[in-house]
Amino acid sequence: MQNENQTTICRWADETFGPVADPVALVDRAMMEMQELREAVEARDLSEIGKESADVMILLYRLVEQFGLDLLDQTGAKMAINRNRTWRAKGDGTGSHI
Repeated sequence: MQNENQTTICRWADETFGPVADPVALVDRAMMEMQELREAVEARDLSEIGKESADVMILLYRLVEQFGLDLLDQTGAKMAINRNRTWRAKGDGTGSHI
């Protein structure tokens, strides 16, 4: 198994699918993959949960690449913000900031 990162994933996607004409298409596709992920979670199908989660990540890597961003850097920066916010838990494993 190859050690993948944003660069290798995006290079593969460009070679396989061609350049992105409109980044919105990546968002739309990610939303479709999220629906497939939801179905896999509802079915508790571990194999499909892993595959569909990966599909979403691949699309997110490719999306941020279109804007010259690094997904891991963006995640780290967002977590720094999140850690300094006050949160209200909703009781279902999610929450919102106050």
